[in-house]
Amino acid sequence: MKLQEKTQILDAEAMRRALTRIAHEIIERNKGIDDVVLVGIRRRGVPMAQRLQQKIKEIENKEIPIGTLDITLYRDDLTTINNQPVLQKTNIPFDIEGKTVILIDDVLYTGRTIRAAMDALMDLGRPRSIQLAVLIDRGHRELPIRADYVGKNVPTSKKEIIECKLQEIDGEERVIIVEGEA
Repeated sequence: MKLQEKTQILDAEAMRRALTRIAHEIIERNKGIDDVVLVGIRRRGVPMAQRLQQKIKEIENKEIPIGTLDITLYRDDLTTINNQPVLQKTNIPFDIEGKTVILIDDVLYTGRTIRAAMDALMDLGRPRSIQLAVLIDRGHRELPIRADYVGKNVPTSKKEIIECKLQEIDGEERVIIVEGEA
């Protein structure tokens, strides 16, 4: 399948503004950041969590704990991905018991990644609550999951793909829609 770029949704400045807004919303909804922790879902949720951590520090002048979560073994499509899945490291250097965990990912689609992330988190402890922050919500949910914080809602068709490009991983900064061709 050949992919063809169709539309740019966000440029670097729009991404920065969206993450700044999400940081403010997290602080406001939780009445500060006491007992709030950030957990980025590998891959692109991790640099997004780092950016949110920095924005929250700029606003609140306090450091918020941050962790990374690998959900590979919790995926319900594990057997269809690869015979030998590549495991990354989960690194959550704090206790999540009784905390408000903000899960962070780049694109929310079917909800299956988030379900896997919640399963992985529950194996680490019992948070007081789990909230979800995503840069893009593209719809097409297969599970009853919704984001608490959304950078941008982007209605898409099922044949379209949203690609979130981050400087830390991709060497560029933008969100685009690509469409598959047979």
